[in-house]
Amino acid sequence: MTLKYYHAEPLANSLKSMIPLKEKGLAYESIYVDLHKFEQHSDWFVAINPEGQVPVLDHNGTIITHTTVINEYLEDVFPEIPLMPRDPVGKARVRYWNKFVDEHVMNHVSMHGWHRLVGVIARNIESGEFETLLAHIPLPDQRKKWAQARSGFSEADLANATDKIVYALRKIEAQLGETVWLAGDSYSTADINFFSHCGMMVERMFPEMGVAQNYPRLVDWRERVKARPAVQEALASEDRTAPGLRTWSGDR
Repeated sequence: MTLKYYHAEPLANSLKSMIPLKEKGLAYESIYVDLHKFEQHSDWFVAINPEGQVPVLDHNGTIITHTTVINEYLEDVFPEIPLMPRDPVGKARVRYWNKFVDEHVMNHVSMHGWHRLVGVIARNIESGEFETLLAHIPLPDQRKKWAQARSGFSEADLANATDKIVYALRKIEAQLGETVWLAGDSYSTADINFFSHCGMMVERMFPEMGVAQNYPRLVDWRERVKARPAVQEALASEDRTAPGLRTWSGDR
């Protein structure tokens, strides 16, 4: 069996599928894709994933993309250490929370990340070079997003994204008052998903939200996730983000 995992810094999408690999104790080849050098849009990487996005799982030559799909694939192929319940109701709860994070959390946190981090990178590229790089981005939506990051997201869009994040925090705080983990009594891919996209860095990104004071259950949950050996190992992975831009990953 050969597993290869193409990824960037240990945060957001790259972290989301790295943690299950660690939790399941799977041996894999870690291949770093440097987003700051636009390697995800280079010919060698687009030959692997025509969408030009990380992460990518290569299992014996079979290419799996998109993190929720990767995580379900790992669960199907390597079920010995489960990260989803076995029963249909439990699985449905995990899938509900994964869908909630994918559709109602990830994009709103991502907008702020793109505004603060990717925007700085994009604005530091000379105009002619930037247009050339933009032309190599396979997905039209991603080309538009890079162009928008360079020009800056509107205050109205950022405020709307912040409102949606606050709604998500309140919803998850309430849920953690009913269950030990996000989808029930067992740690699952739903916890990994929210931790990777929001839970691990929400205080650094949004200190004005008063997370410790307003969401104590979420803070307790986050510390329990961070204490897991697999999560610690994943977070210790290579991070080439410039220290001044580590809004998400933090200074180390």
